[in-house]
Amino acid sequence: MIPGDGIGPEVTAATIEILDAAGAKLIYEEHQAGVAALKTLNDPLPEATLESVRWNRVVLKGPLTTPSGTGFRSINVALRKEFDLYANVRPAKTIKPGGRYEDIDLVLIRENTEGLYVGVEHFIGLQGDPKAAAESVMIITRFGSERICRYAFEYARANGRKKVTLAHKANILKYTQGLFLEVGQAMAKEYPDIEFEDRIIDATAMLLVMNPYQFDVLVMENMFGDILSDQIAGLVGGLGFAPAANIGSTCAVFEAVHGTAPDIAGKGLANPTGLLLSACLMLDHVGQAEPAKRIRGAIDTVVRSGDVRTRDMGGTAGTREYVDALKRALS
Repeated sequence: MIPGDGIGPEVTAATIEILDAAGAKLIYEEHQAGVAALKTLNDPLPEATLESVRWNRVVLKGPLTTPSGTGFRSINVALRKEFDLYANVRPAKTIKPGGRYEDIDLVLIRENTEGLYVGVEHFIGLQGDPKAAAESVMIITRFGSERICRYAFEYARANGRKKVTLAHKANILKYTQGLFLEVGQAMAKEYPDIEFEDRIIDATAMLLVMNPYQFDVLVMENMFGDILSDQIAGLVGGLGFAPAANIGSTCAVFEAVHGTAPDIAGKGLANPTGLLLSACLMLDHVGQAEPAKRIRGAIDTVVRSGDVRTRDMGGTAGTREYVDALKRALS
């Protein structure tokens, strides 16, 4: 368990309290990462944290700070690369009624280890300017494309989903995105029970706004998935309602995808729903579906009633009031 930075310790503590109240059978080993670890251990990703991940193989993680432009690289990306967490699973399901869209139920599956996020980039010097240009390399492999596409089809089949949409930019990036599309089209033939389509990524973004109900499971490469997963979170109320799982062959990390919100850190105002829903994905993963079902039901009951909502939901409740309401719903 990695509490994280900013509001991370608050939402993590709230999540553990609800997990215990729901009857989840879990034991926690706490370790640090991010700015908190940098301040106390002089390392944003200490070896002790990595060893704990290797040993336990299941991680619940609060939000971590990633400096823009300078400073250490993303700890989230580092964990995904270190443990080959190749599948990022981001469900988006309507909880709060009265929004722009009702009854949204989508799952975006993002390739998590390739694309532009591999970090192969450098400056190009020219006429005395060492930073005259900068170059990043997008890397797409057949192996990586096959395993993420297969994960998407298997996820759809296992969860009663009927359709997989592969989003790409193969019309322009003919080699990298073309390979990703080629692999997806070939694999679709192995799953005749699942409807398959491919769409250009920019058109997909537009259609998610115009008519999101035409989609079910979406699969795409790393950076496109990073962008569109936030977009689908916006369909259901924002990142405060967005869970995420990072799945590999040997371990899995379940995390809040929202930021560290330093402006409200320590004030008891944070909404823990995103991490709670991520913890539900974790419970499903370790075979504890019943407490996960209870927690989802409690969240649905409390949020839909409208009596106790945090500020990002349009209410006035703090974290404590919200957690207490969830515990009442559980009981």
